[in-house]
Amino acid sequence: MSKGTAAALVAVIAFLVYNANGREIGSYDSQPAKFLAIEIATRGSLSLGRVVGRIPLLADRPAFAVDRRGNYRSAYPLPSALAAGGVAWVLSKTHALDLSAPRAPARVAKLTASALTALTIAFALLAGARRTTVPQAIVLALALALGTNLWAAVSQTLWQQETALCGLMGAVWLLGAPNGTLGRALAAGALLGIAAAARPQVAPAVAILAASMVVRWGRRGAIGIAPIALAAIAVVAINISWFGHPLGAVPKLEALHPEYHGLSGSFQWQPWIGAAGLLVSPSRGLLIFSPIVAFAALGLRHARREGRRSDLAWCAAAAAAQMTLYSFYGVWWGGHTFGPRYALDALPMLVPVAAVALPAIVASRVLRWTAAACLAWSIAAAAAGAFIYPAEVWNTDPADVDRAHDRLWEWRDSQLERCARAPWSPQNFALLSDD
Repeated sequence: MSKGTAAALVAVIAFLVYNANGREIGSYDSQPAKFLAIEIATRGSLSLGRVVGRIPLLADRPAFAVDRRGNYRSAYPLPSALAAGGVAWVLSKTHALDLSAPRAPARVAKLTASALTALTIAFALLAGARRTTVPQAIVLALALALGTNLWAAVSQTLWQQETALCGLMGAVWLLGAPNGTLGRALAAGALLGIAAAARPQVAPAVAILAASMVVRWGRRGAIGIAPIALAAIAVVAINISWFGHPLGAVPKLEALHPEYHGLSGSFQWQPWIGAAGLLVSPSRGLLIFSPIVAFAALGLRHARREGRRSDLAWCAAAAAAQMTLYSFYGVWWGGHTFGPRYALDALPMLVPVAAVALPAIVASRVLRWTAAACLAWSIAAAAAGAFIYPAEVWNTDPADVDRAHDRLWEWRDSQLERCARAPWSPQNFALLSDD
């Protein structure tokens, strides 16, 4: 099977699995984007004023921010809403979806997020296939698709991450080439620019991957940085125009941490706590929910051996930088969610590192069976989030985790343990019913 055929196959499988629960797993953060998508498709507008007029209670939510001219805007970056707006427009023009239907925003959000995440999986297979065989790259791509929170969270609604991870993964695939053409450099730069515009928090990873282009590809790589700069200029210009600040409405959102999260500010200066939480918190740890990710560490020796002229070392550095940033972030647990959220931003950079480790894993009986067990656990955990969360009500019972932070370290009543006892979400398959 060719790499292209395999990439298309795993993308289709991922897309179907992501939609198997038949619902959008919405969040506080995702609401502006899904409503804005409908406004873009129906009116070509970036304003949420009509939506707030129809649902006045949304005016009380900080995510629906008022700009300097009194217009309601999304407090979050635009790329995810723009992508969903394009999907909504196509669905409307082909008469596949009535955008005035009550469930239209949720359907558009789910379809867009699942499609972009499936594209991420296709890029992952192509990136992995540069370093290992196509069959092993298929396993790697499916492990990423089904054994991480790309299934339970990223693919389920417009978190910003679906767009950012797609951009990062596409860039990682392109940057895996030893010799960069000008076209490849510009394409990688464009994908990195989209990732940063969609989710400014991934700036550390974007900066390191951009630097790798310059070091490895020379002048062509330097030219490839241009799309990143243009994306940054566009974002800052819109933010200043609307909110009078280069970061837009983000400072106002960050100022809410004392009220919503019981914190004094956005950052905490005990990064070992955040790092431990990101990796091994019983209810947020990446290695607790997706232990299969740990096997990527076996590829680090290859990265060290190949040095800075290889993409591996740069990808490992980008993943480490991203995790370091989130280790300092006060709300490292990501608010009300299922399992790891912020740690997912490091996964695209780990794909080629994991790919070089696969031959050794396959060759060792102990490693092979251990990896299989870890993958089975990882898939079961992700499936629990897709089909059960938030029916287990862990985030709010017996106390709100955003203020009762000690619950993040409770093993006897962890989110996974609660999911094992909870019924399926009553919202499953709601998007398949008539409005």
